[in-house]
Amino acid sequence: MAGRYSPHAFLLSVAAFMLLSVPSLAPACEFCGMQGQTLTSQVAQASMVLYGTFSPGKPDDDFTRMEVETVVKKHDVLGDKKIAMLARYIPTDKDNKYKFMVFCDVYKGKIDPFHLIAFKTDSDVAKYLKGAMDIAKEKDVSVRLAFFFEYLDNADLEIANDSYKEFGNADYKDVQEAAKKMPPDKIAGWLKDPNTPAFRHGLYALLLGHCGKAEHGKVLRDMLDDPKKRLSTGVDGMLVGYTLLQPKEGWKFTQELLKDSDKEFALRYAALRAARWFHNVRTDVIDKKDVVAGVASLLDQDDIADLAIEDLRRWGCWELTDRILDLYGKKSHDIPIIRRNILRYALQSPDKRAAEFVADMRKKDSKTVELAEELLKLDPTAPMTKK
Repeated sequence: MAGRYSPHAFLLSVAAFMLLSVPSLAPACEFCGMQGQTLTSQVAQASMVLYGTFSPGKPDDDFTRMEVETVVKKHDVLGDKKIAMLARYIPTDKDNKYKFMVFCDVYKGKIDPFHLIAFKTDSDVAKYLKGAMDIAKEKDVSVRLAFFFEYLDNADLEIANDSYKEFGNADYKDVQEAAKKMPPDKIAGWLKDPNTPAFRHGLYALLLGHCGKAEHGKVLRDMLDDPKKRLSTGVDGMLVGYTLLQPKEGWKFTQELLKDSDKEFALRYAALRAARWFHNVRTDVIDKKDVVAGVASLLDQDDIADLAIEDLRRWGCWELTDRILDLYGKKSHDIPIIRRNILRYALQSPDKRAAEFVADMRKKDSKTVELAEELLKLDPTAPMTKK
C-alpha cells in the first residue's frame, strides 16, 4: 500500500534534485552552447563503422548490400572486402545524393546496422572521423582539440557541430591550453561574421580571450555594444573573453551590467555567470573581493537577488550577513525563493545576528527551517565554514 502524500517530503525531493543538479565548479567548457554525444563516442560504442552507399533492394529483403568506401572502424568479419551485407533492409537513396555512415554490431557473423547518418556526397566526414579516431590515441587533450578546431567552420553542419561538441565536452584547462596556439585573427573573423550561429559566440570569445592580444578585445566590446548580439546566447563568454584580453576595461564593463537594474535580466545574468567564472575558475584575473562586490550589487534587484544570495552563501561571504538579512521582509523582496535563500544563508553564517534570525524563524515556522537544514546537507557546493 502506497504511503501517504507528504507535501514536506515532496518539496524535499524536488529541491534535493535541484541541488544535486547544480553543475560542478570544474570544468567543462561553460560557454559552449552544445554538449552531448559526439560521432567519435558513437564510433567507440560500435563494433564496426562503415561509410559508403547502398545498392537497390526490395522491402521484403532481409539484407542490404553496401558498397564500402571507407572503413572508419574495422572488424574481422569484413576483412578487406569492399562489399558488406547488412542484416536488414535499408531503403536506398535512389538519386545518389547521399552517402551513409553506418554503425554496426556484429552477432554470430552477421553485420547488424543499428544507426546510420546521411551525408552529402562531397562531405569530409570519412576523413574527419578517420582523423578523429587516430588523434583519439593522443593523451594530450589539447592536441586533440587542435584537430577539432580545424573543423569548426566545416561546410558540413554535422561535422562543424560535432567538432564544436568536442569543445563543449572538454575540461576548461584543456581548452585553455589548446587555445594558446590558435590563430586569433581567424577566430575574430568568425565572431565578426554575421553567419556565425549565435550559440558559438561564447566558445569563440573564450578561445580569443586566450590566444588574442589586447586589441582583439575591441572585437568583443563591439559585439557587446551591438543591441542584436548582446542579448543572444554567449554573452557570458564574450564578457569573459573581453576581460581576459583587457582585464581593467572588461571587468569594469561587467560591473556596470551587474549594477544597472534597468538592464535586461539576460544581460545581468550573463554578467553574473562571468563573475562566477572568475571567482571559481580563473581566480588569478580579478581580485575575489571585487568579484564579491560585483555580485553583491545584485542584492537590491528583486528579480535576481535570490541567485546572488546563493552564490554569496556558497562562497562563504559572511561579511554580508547584515545586508542580506535586512532584505527579509522588505516589500520588494517578499518573494518565497528570496526568503528561502536568505534562510539558507543565515543557517550557515557564523554571525551572531544570523543565529538570532534562525532561532526566531524556528519559533515561527520550524518545518521550513528543518527543510532548509536537510537540503543544505545535500548541497555539494556548501561552504566549509558553518556555525
